[in-house]
Amino acid sequence: MAFKTDIEIARAANKQPIQEIGARLGIPGEALLPYGHDKAKVGQDFIEGLKDRPNGKLILVTAINPTPAGEGKTTTTVGLGDGLNRIGKKAAICIREASLGPNFGMKGGAAGGGYAQVVPMEDMNLHFTGDFHAITSAHNLLSAMIDNHIYWGNELEIDERRVAWRRVLDMNDRALRDIVTSLGGVANGFPRQTGFDITVASEVMAILCLASDLKDLERRLGDMIVAYRRDRSPIYCRDIKADGAMTVLLKDAMQPNLVQTLENNPAFVHGGPFANIAHGCNSVIATKTALKLADYVVTEAGFGADLGAEKFMNIKCRKAGLAPDAVVIVATVRAMKMNGGVAKADLGAENVAAVEKGCANLGRHIRNVKGFGVPVVVGINHFAGDTEAEIAAVKAYVEAQGSEAILCRHWAEGSAGIEEMARRVAELADSGKAQFAPLYPDEMPLFEKIERIAKSIYHASEVIADKKVRDQLKEWEEQGYGHLPVCMAKTQYSFSTDPNLRGAPEGHTLPVREVRLSAGAGFVVVICGEIMTMPGLPRVPASETIRLNEAGLIEGLF
Repeated sequence: MAFKTDIEIARAANKQPIQEIGARLGIPGEALLPYGHDKAKVGQDFIEGLKDRPNGKLILVTAINPTPAGEGKTTTTVGLGDGLNRIGKKAAICIREASLGPNFGMKGGAAGGGYAQVVPMEDMNLHFTGDFHAITSAHNLLSAMIDNHIYWGNELEIDERRVAWRRVLDMNDRALRDIVTSLGGVANGFPRQTGFDITVASEVMAILCLASDLKDLERRLGDMIVAYRRDRSPIYCRDIKADGAMTVLLKDAMQPNLVQTLENNPAFVHGGPFANIAHGCNSVIATKTALKLADYVVTEAGFGADLGAEKFMNIKCRKAGLAPDAVVIVATVRAMKMNGGVAKADLGAENVAAVEKGCANLGRHIRNVKGFGVPVVVGINHFAGDTEAEIAAVKAYVEAQGSEAILCRHWAEGSAGIEEMARRVAELADSGKAQFAPLYPDEMPLFEKIERIAKSIYHASEVIADKKVRDQLKEWEEQGYGHLPVCMAKTQYSFSTDPNLRGAPEGHTLPVREVRLSAGAGFVVVICGEIMTMPGLPRVPASETIRLNEAGLIEGLF
């Protein structure tokens, strides 16, 4: 049986005017800033007026460590939102925007899949409402103003060897990772080594996703450290006097985007920070707005629960005053087999023993998430080749962990295939069983926070770091940054820093290579192992097959 592609399904969607989607949440037409007929931004003034309303229930969708077999976290997030609406609940979803780099590379988009998608899919995976362009422009304005300040006399006495602010581009371009700027003579400034990151790795992106309003956005932008003097004292964005103009560029981007699912249910799609180098969640303002307008809000966090859910709990919830009422961990039979040692080419054959072996990864995530005091249910994202025996093996394992696993067929059947999960999640969210608490207190020293995550979440035996890393952390504590949470940057494919070490490894060592202070975003980035902030394209990038056909329709996107 030949399945329709995601883009074919999305193109056949019976979309409603965005004003009708907004009306389902009680958003008046004048509070929407339409971008065409099927997407709009929600006005800041309307959002301000929601503050006194009670919050709905917050449901987090996370997953096992990603594998090449695919897990379907966004697809499950969308499907669960549709499922809750199907059983009579007033629900909305909150997901991140897609980056152009992965779209044209290998990873693909971020709109879900099958019959659990957000539309307009093509727009969402391309330019959408221009938020990423605004973030790129604001970031690079600051870059230009730093070099301009140095050119015109360097009144702030910036040490050109210690300019920490790189440029960004929303594209996978390895050639720009390390470059030299200002070549060509005196008129072009002072040559120095720098480079580009991808836009989703920008601190501006992280700030936009954590700021509560425009005033908070401008304050956070001003707090960013962009360079240092020879005496190592920091230079802030506000010293360069760029924070005001950057806020102007981000004024519209700060407003959440409203779109719809294939089943015409409301979806907020806003922001897209890296789940490695940043906290990997959609914007606080979108989540809080949704919670004021819907009784249930389904959101997701990037990569597996060891990165995404941990940062959702310890960074986003801590800083935004949020608390999840239930968590869904997405797993697939195929991924369990890969964790059990089966090669991707052999996933089609039944292998219950490999499923049982691979479930150790799922079990670790279940225990970790329960440690935050939130009830957990596992969603088995169904694939056509899954056998009854393999599904039964996953369910039996999860039950032995004191949780439950529910088979979800939303990819093929939409909301009808996820009703059981929707009912159970609503029951858990309404039960009042959640006793959420972050993993560590604010006052814990920074290195101890790193150790707490490494030992409690990753099951590492020790954390190793050079003296310069430890001294840097102590210096930041003395400067008043010791209360900040830590944002772990490591491979998403393993609990360890070795991407090939699948399953649930124990007793490994976590090496901390570098630490970076994101003073504006409000966290300390801890780089473990090799993490790239500017990806490259694969040997055969997806962009080679993306084109317009004779009818003017996009082909090859998915």
